[in-house]
Amino acid sequence: MRIPTELLAVLLVLVGVRSAPALDLEISSRAVAGDPVPAARPAVADAATPALPPARHEDGRIAPPPDELVSLALQRAPSLAALAARVQEARELVGPAGAFPNPMVELMVQDIGFPSWTVGEEDMSMVGPQLSQGIPFPGKRGARRQAAQAEVTVKAGELELLRREVAREIRIAYARLYSLDEERQALSSGRELLELLAAAERERYSAGVAGQEAAVKAQLARSRLEERLDDLAAERKALVASVNRYLDQPGDAPLGRVVMLPEAVVPPTPWEAVVAENSPEVAVRRAEVQAAERRLRVARLERRPDLLAGAGVGFRGGKDPVVTLRLGMDLPLWSAQKQNPLFRAAGQNLEASRQALRDAEATARAEAARLEADWRRADRQVMRYAQAIVPQSSLALDAARSSYLVGRDDFSTVIEDFNLWLEARTGLAQREAERFTTWAELQTVIGSSGPEDDGRSGR
Repeated sequence: MRIPTELLAVLLVLVGVRSAPALDLEISSRAVAGDPVPAARPAVADAATPALPPARHEDGRIAPPPDELVSLALQRAPSLAALAARVQEARELVGPAGAFPNPMVELMVQDIGFPSWTVGEEDMSMVGPQLSQGIPFPGKRGARRQAAQAEVTVKAGELELLRREVAREIRIAYARLYSLDEERQALSSGRELLELLAAAERERYSAGVAGQEAAVKAQLARSRLEERLDDLAAERKALVASVNRYLDQPGDAPLGRVVMLPEAVVPPTPWEAVVAENSPEVAVRRAEVQAAERRLRVARLERRPDLLAGAGVGFRGGKDPVVTLRLGMDLPLWSAQKQNPLFRAAGQNLEASRQALRDAEATARAEAARLEADWRRADRQVMRYAQAIVPQSSLALDAARSSYLVGRDDFSTVIEDFNLWLEARTGLAQREAERFTTWAELQTVIGSSGPEDDGRSGR
């Protein structure tokens, strides 16, 4: 039986596929002509979008804002806890680094008539305790303590770097989840349209008024849509698992749908100076240079001989005791094989640290330039999608649908324009995610606080 054109039009209207409103027509026409268009993203339920309830994920909850997830991750991430313990370990080593070596207690026996016991009989025979204390060369203890403190600064810098990297990974995963959820929403909406068109084509084919090709293409389009939905579901699970890793919870713990991205506010360009000043990587390298300088000073002082002071008392039975005092120093006989190579190695370590700092600064400058370019590109592309590509694709799909209903276009045109409409909606979400990702990477190198989620979408 053939479905009348009027009935098909009514069915399409019932699922929300209707002629574009006057506002959409005006926006699309102005976008095609290149005229200025209001800087706002089109409504989700645009001209060619079936009116369906919002897609629901997992338990139907909405995902918390990214800064809330970042805050939880900074509290729970095992990698951060492990590095924080390393920082505390380094702090505990500062005191021992500058401490005196332990004193040594000895028992002295001096027997002139050995093996006969002559203590108390011979004037030179005696027995008694002795105490000796190693004294590092002046300046060594302070230099060692400063070197140990520099290691604390390095570890603390590494902890801050890891904290920013964790925040970046959470935000990038959040942006990608937003892109996937928006695409899933568009696919779920488009599935209803494809199902209706496929049913109409099957009826027309059964009635003998249409060929088999259109019906097969409708089924193929629906199969490809289901394929993409399955891919999205798998990719989303992997992203949620990566977030749960930092939250220290099971990988399959649910995370609600990401419905919007917070507004991303960036500092004025150029960013090179602010990136170079605040980059945690540069800060770590600077701390390593300072630590290397202090280790070099320690190595230089290690070539100086340590001192030894001692005292003892010898008891001679009924005779007066003998008191001995000692003062000595190391003989650097083997410095050519020990201290001097260590000193040269410390110098090479300092040079390596300085070159690593130069590389980190050059990397920061390059990163600033890349982020500026990525931000400008992403911002322009979001505007282009919102003002032109999305409304134009909606208008094209609506026009193809209308022509198809009156028999001027075939089903292939409808499917082609449907794919363009779907690509436009998912493309906008991807561009928004790219812009937010660029912002997240910028926060990693400048370290400013996260955006306030005041309900505005950064679109």
